[in-house]
Amino acid sequence: MPHLYKKIAGGRTYWYLRETQRVQGKVKLKWQKYLGTPETIMAKLEEAERDQKPVKLRTEAFGAVFLAHLLEQELDTISLIDSIVPGKPNEKGPSIGEYFFYAWANRMIAPKSKRALADWYRKTAIQHVRPLDLKDLSSERYWAKWSRVSKEHIEEISSKFFSRICEKLELGPETLLFDTTNYFTYMATKNESELSKRGHNKASKHHLRQVGVGVLQDRESSVPLYYTVYSGNLHDSKLFHQVLDEIFGVVAGFADSNKQVTVVFDKGMNSAENISHIDGHQHIHFVTTYSPYLAEYEARRNQSSFDILDIPKNRQLVTQQKEENCLRAYRTNIELWGRSRTLVVTFNPVTKRKKIHDLNKKMDRIRAELLEYRRKFNAQAPQWRSTEVVRNRYRKLCDDLHISTRFYDLEFENKIMSFRKNAQEVNSAIALMGKNLIVTDNSHWSTEDIVLASLDRYKIEKQFRVSKDPYQVRVNPMFHWTDDKIRCHLLTCMIALTALRLLELKLNDKYTSKVIMEEMHSLDCVLSWRQGAKEPELGLETPTKLQAEILKGMGYVIQDAWVLQQRQ
Repeated sequence: MPHLYKKIAGGRTYWYLRETQRVQGKVKLKWQKYLGTPETIMAKLEEAERDQKPVKLRTEAFGAVFLAHLLEQELDTISLIDSIVPGKPNEKGPSIGEYFFYAWANRMIAPKSKRALADWYRKTAIQHVRPLDLKDLSSERYWAKWSRVSKEHIEEISSKFFSRICEKLELGPETLLFDTTNYFTYMATKNESELSKRGHNKASKHHLRQVGVGVLQDRESSVPLYYTVYSGNLHDSKLFHQVLDEIFGVVAGFADSNKQVTVVFDKGMNSAENISHIDGHQHIHFVTTYSPYLAEYEARRNQSSFDILDIPKNRQLVTQQKEENCLRAYRTNIELWGRSRTLVVTFNPVTKRKKIHDLNKKMDRIRAELLEYRRKFNAQAPQWRSTEVVRNRYRKLCDDLHISTRFYDLEFENKIMSFRKNAQEVNSAIALMGKNLIVTDNSHWSTEDIVLASLDRYKIEKQFRVSKDPYQVRVNPMFHWTDDKIRCHLLTCMIALTALRLLELKLNDKYTSKVIMEEMHSLDCVLSWRQGAKEPELGLETPTKLQAEILKGMGYVIQDAWVLQQRQ
């Protein structure tokens, strides 16, 4: 309960409003706010009396931390983690499970470094939701606590956490999505690490060390069910082979003796060894993409061979009289990876038009550059007298534009350079534009089901974008210098990502998690002094329509424009 506190300094009286709490048997100051001298307080009250409004003494961000608290009550990550990594005898302060909670709750709302965490929580209503001594949330305390969490602990926590998610949502997935991404770090080269390695970075920060993460996700609900952390220089196909047995273990938890489960992944994980491994499991199937250049005969089929698919997007285009933009498909069988597989070739006219437009712009750029190359070579300008120099510069130009060097033929004869467009190579490339190959062993699936399953890979890519959002989750950059701390950080982020997805499901996917958290973070609790009241009152601001809807979805309402209560 807030109370008035008087200080006398220099013969003058100053009043403060403060609240204390008992932490581990000791009375600690919860918060304190300076009110002023008796004269200034009287002036504020008289002004409030004239305006017939309460005096606001203290305002704190409440809504978002309250949502995190509700999700913690439902998921109970604190008890789960503490059961695996118990505290030491006579240990003081928050438990390891609580340290993880305060970290993932912050990642849901407005990600901060461990150094800035206490200051961020100080501006929220965390003391009204889950009281603690904010001095305990220092980066040094996090380092000490997380040093006791091993790789084996993380794996056990992760396994039990996602099992709990499946039980709560009663998930029995028939189709799972698997994909990988990487997150850059600022770890120095001299720091030893099995995880942080240099490789092809998806954020184009190739000069930095990175950590790879693979995620298995339920296709229908988009809820993560499993993740793995791996070395940043490991190719996707090699990773997929390493974790297949773990994925099969996860899938086996969903599948009864007769249930068939399908895993959807992209062509970067294709290999004969991986597919053979999947073929060895009777109840597990796959849908994957395949490079058009590895099955050019099928990919080059005439457009007349393709039929318009009966899928929601096409139906919408037909209604809008844009049938020429509809996605089309051709289906056949192909001998691949030692067995007969179902092959679906899709054709997107819109994608083809965009690619042709892009190709024409690049071809014009290359032609202009080659004209300049020819002028300099024929004039035997310095640095342009060698045919090999010209060819190297041409190859570099094509690499920069991501275009084939075969589209132009360069000829050199008697120190005269000429070039011409290779129409056959250009037309060959155009014939593959807008084409995509999908391979599956689900021969009993309809063509539409196969295509939609492959297209749904965007759902897991959407989750990766959330994980890299600078204002939400924000896995990278990782300011951690040991593998154990990196694993703890990634577990925190995966719990936050899962919790955000659960929020969206509770609100029937009407709003994105970003909209929900931004809206709720602006719902404040207010300590105010009303006219005629004997003491200050703590309540909530009047919620907006959206805030009220979010609270209702979580089972709460604000009554009398002030008091938060559970719905009956």
